[in-house]
Amino acid sequence: MTIKDNLNYILQITDSVTTRTCAVRLKPEDVSLPWELLLERYLKSPPIDELLENQRITPESARSLSAIQDLVYVSDDDGRLHDLFPGTNVKQGDQTLATGMPPELGFGRAGEIEVDVIDLTLDRWNVGYSRNLVGFKKRRWVKDEHAYLEFIRSSVERDHSVSDTNVILELESAEDRLTLLRSVSERIWEADFESYSRFTGQKLIFKTGDETVLNIIAGGGGICSEKVQALKFLTDNLGYESEYLLAGPNAEKPLPEEKLRELLTTFEFDFSKRYMRYWEHLALLYHLDGSDIVVDATNGNIPFVFLAGPDVDKMLNCRDKVPISVRMSLNTESFYYHRVPQDIPENLLYALEGWIPEADLIEVFENELGLYISERFFVMPLVYKNRKEFLDLERQYKIACGKVGLDCAIEEEWHLNSEIGQRFTDEHPFASRQIIASEEHLLFRYNESEGQDHKAGVVVVDLKS
Repeated sequence: MTIKDNLNYILQITDSVTTRTCAVRLKPEDVSLPWELLLERYLKSPPIDELLENQRITPESARSLSAIQDLVYVSDDDGRLHDLFPGTNVKQGDQTLATGMPPELGFGRAGEIEVDVIDLTLDRWNVGYSRNLVGFKKRRWVKDEHAYLEFIRSSVERDHSVSDTNVILELESAEDRLTLLRSVSERIWEADFESYSRFTGQKLIFKTGDETVLNIIAGGGGICSEKVQALKFLTDNLGYESEYLLAGPNAEKPLPEEKLRELLTTFEFDFSKRYMRYWEHLALLYHLDGSDIVVDATNGNIPFVFLAGPDVDKMLNCRDKVPISVRMSLNTESFYYHRVPQDIPENLLYALEGWIPEADLIEVFENELGLYISERFFVMPLVYKNRKEFLDLERQYKIACGKVGLDCAIEEEWHLNSEIGQRFTDEHPFASRQIIASEEHLLFRYNESEGQDHKAGVVVVDLKS
């Protein structure tokens, strides 16, 4: 069979770190190209609209392709793409392709159709922390600019007339800039504090700021590190100046900066819990018109924080820092906020995209964020192998909730049919549907990590009971 006997040639591209995958149908004459030219034509600068129009790529694959572009190519401050990041290897299976080498065709299926597949993996494990955030954010902004601007506008319009909103959006005065910041921060704070979107839809291990904004627009939300990025992404593109704050239950100064940097190089977290407590949480410090403003727009039963003036000094600069009281799931803690060199939070956020391979499970189970937290409800997966394991977990939750006087419903199967579960469903219909939909992928990820044959139930805690 010659190449022209078959028009079903598929190029599949996978990013090793985030596990994103896209697939596009090749022109027959491109099948024998060296891998560099294939990537140049179909990843770096493909005619996306034309590919969609000719049904050579699905909308889902097109979005993944667009995301992979920004991850694997160096961009300048204007958002133009250049070469692959140094250290990137292009692989087929376990084989690294040498320069100028044409990839091999393999056999595959697309539904009922037999296809020939060129399956390439972009191995970025040796790239390190080398993203140009200026160009990265600029590229991401341009791709969905209308959606981001509408999100900002709708956030301001909730509390202001259309005419006043139009004036505020011009950002001509200090008052307007402050008003917009507060409105957008409150809108992000009100979005769900959730991890269910890690296991539904695109099933991203960790969302970037732009992806979190789009997820909020679609009805979801994110955890603290995702929501903080969402707010910073929007305000960076509007010209605001801000920096990340680390927060956690440790008040001691100075921060162990070199130890935190070391953890982001070695990823040896097993005996480093006391250091990781410094980055349990993130917030933002804005420098706006001569004033410093602390903004915590994450929610998850954390109060909305929007502080300026002496309150900022008390929170960040005093010898005896003033914490905020935080109740995540069943326990209440005092969180202290810290200024820090920005390479530490930036690299932490970068690492969470996939360099820490089980970041999705760590947030849900080890960090006890579950799938959803609000002022009223906490929803946690209960994963077990047999009846005995389930009963042990059930007993632990009943004891823990009983100690703090909270009602809980513990289900052996994946549903929300209890009285508390039904209250949650009635108050949060979108979140409840997403939680139910997350069972399959959550179990898949858990089985990948901890061994096969796990089952899952659900715990719903009424935090107001």
